[in-house]
Amino acid sequence: MAQNPAPAESCPVPPSGSRGIDEILAAARTRLCRLDPEQAHLAHRGGALLVDIRPAGQRAAHGTVPGALTVERNVLEWRFDPRCAARLPQAVDYDVPVVVLCQEGYTSSLAAAALQDLGLHRATDVAGGFAAWRIAGLPTLGPTPPPRPSSTAPPVTAGRALR
Repeated sequence: MAQNPAPAESCPVPPSGSRGIDEILAAARTRLCRLDPEQAHLAHRGGALLVDIRPAGQRAAHGTVPGALTVERNVLEWRFDPRCAARLPQAVDYDVPVVVLCQEGYTSSLAAAALQDLGLHRATDVAGGFAAWRIAGLPTLGPTPPPRPSSTAPPVTAGRALR
């Protein structure tokens, strides 16, 4: 006798007291005074540290913001904790304004809340992330577009039969 497989959308019963990621994200965002891209740009121009936490692959694929510090997410707390020997020179005290940027504004919310947990009470993030920054027409660098084929070079399929 064959059993029916569980539907794809089913999930196990969560342990008592646990929270789903949507709840964790919502709780993090209640603590933040999130900035839209224009506000983040003005804050950065006014001295706030704009911190890009995206992995190298995302920065290469989508581009970067000129002047942003690159601190990947996996080391963020160590680089910004004023108590930590591995901190950045910019992590001088708990009053440093830090604006965290990720690709779409989700991971950055969690990261900014983690910085607040360290005591950096002015940490926040960019709503919509780098994607919204770019759409807003704010300064970006790259990505480098792939080279265009030369008009004098034969097409890639030259000399081969097309199927």
